[in-house]
Amino acid sequence: MKKIIYLPCVLLFSFLALQLMGQTNIQPGAANTNEYIKLLKGKQVAVFANQTSVVGNKHLVDILLENNISVKTIFGPEHGFRGVADAGEKVGNYTDPKTGIPVISLYGTKQRPSEDDLKDVDILVFDIQDVGVRFYTFISSLQHFMEAGFSQKKSLVVLDRPNPNGHYVDGPVLDTAFKSFVGMQPVPVVYGMTIGEYAKMLVGERWIEQKALDGYGEMKSTGKEPLVVIPCLDYNRTKVYSLPIKPSPNLPDLTAVYWYPSICFFEGTVLSEGRGTAAPFQMFGHPSLPNNLYQFTPKSMPGAASPKLKDQLCYGWNLSGNPGEARKKINAQLHLEYLIEAYKLFPDKEKFFILPKSGDPRASFFNKLAGNELLMKQVQQGMSAEAIRKTWEPALVTFKSIRQKYLLYQ
Repeated sequence: MKKIIYLPCVLLFSFLALQLMGQTNIQPGAANTNEYIKLLKGKQVAVFANQTSVVGNKHLVDILLENNISVKTIFGPEHGFRGVADAGEKVGNYTDPKTGIPVISLYGTKQRPSEDDLKDVDILVFDIQDVGVRFYTFISSLQHFMEAGFSQKKSLVVLDRPNPNGHYVDGPVLDTAFKSFVGMQPVPVVYGMTIGEYAKMLVGERWIEQKALDGYGEMKSTGKEPLVVIPCLDYNRTKVYSLPIKPSPNLPDLTAVYWYPSICFFEGTVLSEGRGTAAPFQMFGHPSLPNNLYQFTPKSMPGAASPKLKDQLCYGWNLSGNPGEARKKINAQLHLEYLIEAYKLFPDKEKFFILPKSGDPRASFFNKLAGNELLMKQVQQGMSAEAIRKTWEPALVTFKSIRQKYLLYQ
């Protein structure tokens, strides 16, 4: 009897161990030090990084310093170099206390390095964990970083990282009339590319500014490689990649990362999107919704000092739970059902979407997130999620054809 019980236990343990081994075999480009340290030797380096720029428990900046690389400047994105600032919070410049290296914020008074910031720099390095969503601002920061560097004829090394939402492409493609820092290029909400692949597309499709393209071309003509992508190891789009460090304060786990593309639309409405709770982008609701729905109260906390509807009892939904179940439920598509249902249940529909002081819906934050003015109108008109999704198809087909040219992984 003992043997009969023992064998299934061993098989189960072995299966789980293999699953864990498959997960840990995935390595970001930053782990492939042999490929990029040689590019940086003897040069003055500027690094764009945050708290996710790690290999194991070691930060990229520390790895570079241990390899005698001269790190001249660190640039930090939204949430700062250490990743503790609130969403949208302006971050100032300072000196990193651990290394003594100056940190320049590119999410404060400016969004790109100045000529003066780069005058003593030879080469740029970009290493930040992205989540593959258009309005997650790191791809906008990447574009500005590329443009600043190429304009001054400085090469860029992108240390690629897996995209946890890289297994699908969906959502409305941005209309460039609605271009902003939360959406700069004609890509869908979920674009199915790593940040290295996205960098290649920016150049290949000539989506970066002309001055940068001119600098890129001049470097190419002299035999210099302007853009080098150090790929991930043992990664493909079928693999589940659990992030070792949360990419921002309000994406605390993989379930939040999976739901983020769908639930972030509530940022453009009067509903709480779950900031100030234990499950941001998994809980969402409002005090005016029916009181038989899930109850929660947003509170002030690190990363959400002043959340929407702070200290107010809200009624809505709770999608938190097992990430595997979340991924299965999402089923590789953007979910509009909760947005549509919340609008139907909301009593004062004219106040559901947050409008600017001008009252012009075109300038609303919701339309910036959607990348068009059509989605708001479709929800207001009572269109079904299926009908809305059909309107995305022509632009998605075009984008997928463009995307295919730049993919580095299966």
